[in-house]
Amino acid sequence: MRRWRVEQLHADFPLGLKADSVLYDSETEHQRLVVFENETFGRVLTLPPVVQTTEKDEFIYHEMLAHLPILAHGSVRKVLIVGGGDGGMLEEVLKHPGIEKVTQVEIDAGVVDFSRQYLPSICKGAYEDPRLDLVIADGAEFVADCAERYDVAIVDSSDPVGPGVALFTDTFYGRTKNCLAPGGILVTQNGVPFLQSEELANTMRAFKALFADAACYLATVPTYAGGPMAFGWGSDDPAKRQLSLETLEQRYREAGIETRYYNPAVHLGAFALPNYIAELIA
Repeated sequence: MRRWRVEQLHADFPLGLKADSVLYDSETEHQRLVVFENETFGRVLTLPPVVQTTEKDEFIYHEMLAHLPILAHGSVRKVLIVGGGDGGMLEEVLKHPGIEKVTQVEIDAGVVDFSRQYLPSICKGAYEDPRLDLVIADGAEFVADCAERYDVAIVDSSDPVGPGVALFTDTFYGRTKNCLAPGGILVTQNGVPFLQSEELANTMRAFKALFADAACYLATVPTYAGGPMAFGWGSDDPAKRQLSLETLEQRYREAGIETRYYNPAVHLGAFALPNYIAELIA
């Protein structure tokens, strides 16, 4: 018998998904994980009561956080991923043949093991790639002591509750910037601005103090309800956000990747903000 699973990230705006069957419900060292089947979205991963990702729409989120900064940079060799234990971000990053090393820092080893077993359609064997350096550690502590430098840093965090809180602080952003090589790019997930305005506003305030070029871009992910989702962008090289469509199309062709949401035109258009978001981060 089906039962409703209700997400309550927003106190007065719940999101309900029918659970056709529950495949996993257990505690790791850090958090409770639940995976259930839904007829529309396939397997749904939640950190109760909040949806993290689904099989059917994960590609939108992961493609926009991975390919946009990598192709904007143009010569990425090393990538840092903080979070992303489901493996979807890692899988998208590793599509780029020019990338030599990806360091992924995930606080919860249980999420990685669990994703390999229950979400193989999302991680797609990425955890077996020899270019991966998987570090099981607190991302905030890792960047505090990081001596290596990366071309792109991707913060694939949960919402700022529980273990995710430390990944939304000014200190964390400053330390992550210090992990970037010259001309590097930092991107972050910043929720749905219509319902989580402070999350984006606080990140943009921090980025403006840290980077020569601070901005955000958007994508619409069906299970992140409430309007378009925002991603933070920070770099000390403004030229990386001022590329022509022709340049991006050439880089996209040369990368030889296949995508379902990202393309060069979407890349450029994602930085066009509706007024309510532009005013929020002004």
